[in-house]
Amino acid sequence: MRNILFIGLSFLLMQCGAYNFTGSNVGTATTYQVSFFENRASQSPGSIIEPGIDRDFTNALQDLIQNQTSLTLTSENADLKYEGEIIEYRVSPMTATANQTAAQNRLIITVNVRFANSTKEDSDFERRFTFFYDYPAEAMLDAVKTAAQDEIFERITQDIFNASLADW
Repeated sequence: MRNILFIGLSFLLMQCGAYNFTGSNVGTATTYQVSFFENRASQSPGSIIEPGIDRDFTNALQDLIQNQTSLTLTSENADLKYEGEIIEYRVSPMTATANQTAAQNRLIITVNVRFANSTKEDSDFERRFTFFYDYPAEAMLDAVKTAAQDEIFERITQDIFNASLADW
């Protein structure tokens, strides 16, 4: 009986070939391209320039798509294209102490994304994705930067993935 159930479940899952356990629906797409996300945060008042963030973000998005789909990364003529720019990298005080000093700071990163799907044009979009990381005001940004960026990138890339490929 268990073998019959297992075979039946396996057959059912094979019939859903366009879907996987991450909830993505790549349709008939087989390739994807993630263009370099240029750091244009300096054009946003109050933002600061963080060297290397553009490369790190581009790699994080490529890796997420590679790990959650069966798509092949290519540098041109891809079925799915992701491009955009980092438009904000800002540290702001969040909460104050009784002495009118910051008790907590927030790092905010915003990315503008243009997504194009040549196999399903009605899913194309241009959208901003933002996330933040709060840390104690007595900590220097350099001390928390790696953990902060990792957490922010994880959330933003997952939001981009969900907006472009999740078929919920």
